[in-house]
Amino acid sequence: MKSLRSFIVAPGVVAILSLLSSANGQVMLDASKITCDQYVHGKVGSPRIVAAWLSGYYHGKRDSAVIDRKAFEDRLIELENFCYQEKNFEMPVMQALEQTLAKTK
Repeated sequence: MKSLRSFIVAPGVVAILSLLSSANGQVMLDASKITCDQYVHGKVGSPRIVAAWLSGYYHGKRDSAVIDRKAFEDRLIELENFCYQEKNFEMPVMQALEQTLAKTK
């Protein structure tokens, strides 16, 4: 009887585990299409994580491996203030970042 129960339970456990693993599947995002609205309202993930990715992306384009925490925080605040303006909600966040960076140069 015990082996019959194992025979029935084991496939059920395997089925549940496979459903759980597929529920946590990867989600791919095109960063160039993330809008300010999606960014500031956390619709694509934590705004800090998205900002960190954007920072790495732009530092990589400039071939810079320097992390300036103060500059990152300052740019993060400026980007969030810019994106929180309703008139900028539809603007891609990468374009918004480029505009805010141009103002600080």
